[in-house]
Amino acid sequence: MSEMVKRKKLGPVARLGVRYGSTVRKRLSKIEVEMKKPHKCPSCGVIAVKKVSVGLWGCRKCGYTFAGGAYTPSTKLGEVAKRASGGTPSEAIKASGKEKEKVE
Repeated sequence: MSEMVKRKKLGPVARLGVRYGSTVRKRLSKIEVEMKKPHKCPSCGVIAVKKVSVGLWGCRKCGYTFAGGAYTPSTKLGEVAKRASGGTPSEAIKASGKEKEKVE
C-alpha cells in the first residue's frame, strides 16, 4: 500500500516555508498575485501598467504615471471618489468640450 505524501502548495509565498503562519501566507499570496498581474492603463487602455513604487503606477507604453493603491492601481475608495468628483480632470475637459459643441 502506497502512502500519499502531502505536498506543499507552491506559489509566490513558497519562499517563506513554514514561517509566519498559514493565514498570513495566504493573505500575502493573494496580495502579490493581484499586484503582479497585468493591469490596464487608464490613459491609453493598453495592458502595460507596472508598479513604480508604493502607490505609484506607470504605463510602460505611453509613460503615464498615476497614483493608486499600494497593491492595486485602483482601489474601491478611489473609484467612489472618482464618481463623486465627476471623473478624472481629463474626462471632465472632454465632457465639457462635447457639451460646448452641442450648445453651438
